[in-house]
Amino acid sequence: MPVNPPRRSDATRHAILDAARARFAADGYERATIRAIARDAKIDPSMVMRYYGNKEGLFAAVVSPDLRLPDVAALPREEVGRALVSHFLRLWEENGELTAILRVGVTNPAGAERLQKVFREQLLPVAQAVCPDPEQVPQRAALVVSQLLGLALTRYVLRIPAVVALASEEILAWLAPTVQRYLIAPHP
Repeated sequence: MPVNPPRRSDATRHAILDAARARFAADGYERATIRAIARDAKIDPSMVMRYYGNKEGLFAAVVSPDLRLPDVAALPREEVGRALVSHFLRLWEENGELTAILRVGVTNPAGAERLQKVFREQLLPVAQAVCPDPEQVPQRAALVVSQLLGLALTRYVLRIPAVVALASEEILAWLAPTVQRYLIAPHP
């Protein structure tokens, strides 16, 4: 069975999304422009508008990450915090898209809503799977997010030297017990 070659429009969309991810990560939402994104993608700005309508539509297309969270139900309960912190460290190291979401989320209401949606839809079910009290799931998940985003903000956006200098194992040693406690420890 013959394989159809990729359509030119698919290549153009891919180039636009790659350029937009990089530009949003580097400049944030406010400073990123359609012209700069188009220049980075080596296309005319009208093509960006054709495929995505406007900057907000482009941003929405760029920042819809699947966090691919581990199946915490398959893990021993005492390893959940470490598994989550380890997973997020890998994601932040490998995925500029998350840095873009974070940069935009702290400066733009639409970006903040997008970031909240990602965590609401993807992290809340993880907390539901392990939290001892279903009524505490939203608060516990929010506390986990506060730690994960705090780490990401200080390490990948603000680049605070002492945090950047930490090895992954050091971060795991410090942060995993806190995330673990937020998820499964008895309510204080």
